[in-house]
Amino acid sequence: MAKDVKPTRKNLMAIEDRIELSERGHDTLEQKRDGLIMEFMDILDQAQDVRSDLSSDYETAQRKIDMARAMEGDVAVRGAAAALKEHPEITTQSKNIMGVVVPQIESSKVKKSLDERGYGLLGSSARIDEAADAYEELLETIILAAEVETAMKKMLTEIETTKRRVNALEFTLLPNLYENQEYIEQKLEEQEREEIFRMKKIKAKKEEAEKEEEEQAAADAAAETEVEAAD
Repeated sequence: MAKDVKPTRKNLMAIEDRIELSERGHDTLEQKRDGLIMEFMDILDQAQDVRSDLSSDYETAQRKIDMARAMEGDVAVRGAAAALKEHPEITTQSKNIMGVVVPQIESSKVKKSLDERGYGLLGSSARIDEAADAYEELLETIILAAEVETAMKKMLTEIETTKRRVNALEFTLLPNLYENQEYIEQKLEEQEREEIFRMKKIKAKKEEAEKEEEEQAAADAAAETEVEAAD
């Protein structure tokens, strides 16, 4: 509250410095918030595309595996799956977007050729191959979706944090600083007016005293003149 601030010029200068710093910080945070929102919108568009692809790839993979089971039987499908020797590998790195660290997921050994799947050409069929292709495609989409969704959540969290900081500066800290600044300026003006009034009174009293001294000196001089004339 403004009344808790001591109205001194030193405090006024300190508050003015804080206002300048807070205004710069507010502008910087606003720019960051706007930049984050733009980046988030780009990621959101990408996320919507990935979600659509994920749904489509899942339906395709499910249709392909159902067809393989119907045509080749569960035993053949499970046997082909069990023959897989090299499993997909996932590595995670990070990248910086407007100061937000988001994951960057790299995958390898997801898509495989026929001879890399382990079951061989004679132990498979076109239906199983198509199902394997579809699930490999689905897995790559899932990996991409995980990266995009995680980045989107981190960006959204940072946007909310930045918005709260902007609002705290705009609606709490800066108004309080402006109020304190105005309060101190008013008090200093009042003190200045009181000091001017006090100095005027002192000057008036001094002038009055000097006038009385002059009048007394004149009276004394006149009295001496009369005494000398009488002698």
